[in-house]
Amino acid sequence: MKLDHVAIAVKNLEEAVELYRNMGFFVERVERVEEQGVKVAFLSLENTHLEIIEPIDENSPVGKFLEKKGEGLHHIAISVSNLNEKMEELKSKGFIVVGSGKGACGKNVFFVHPKSAKILLEFVEG
Repeated sequence: MKLDHVAIAVKNLEEAVELYRNMGFFVERVERVEEQGVKVAFLSLENTHLEIIEPIDENSPVGKFLEKKGEGLHHIAISVSNLNEKMEELKSKGFIVVGSGKGACGKNVFFVHPKSAKILLEFVEG
């Protein structure tokens, strides 16, 4: 397993991208991920990425997060070689698995609810 990215939820992606550019970050690309209900900007770091995410719909999970908690750290993503195996392992140990499907870059993902992991964790097929 390795760190894939850290995601920060924002209300306005364009403003956030400009803020991070002003700090010297390189914006690799921006994409829309319909299945997750977000627009995403990828900021490159030497060995990982920051993902800046804005909800497409205020009723999406990220929209609800922003309404409840405000802008800030949304999740940490971990890359694994066998996503299905990891998901079944975590389910068998009692972790609450939510939101499996396609994530950014078309990668398969699933999430572990913060009630069972202390923070929202995304597992990404690597």
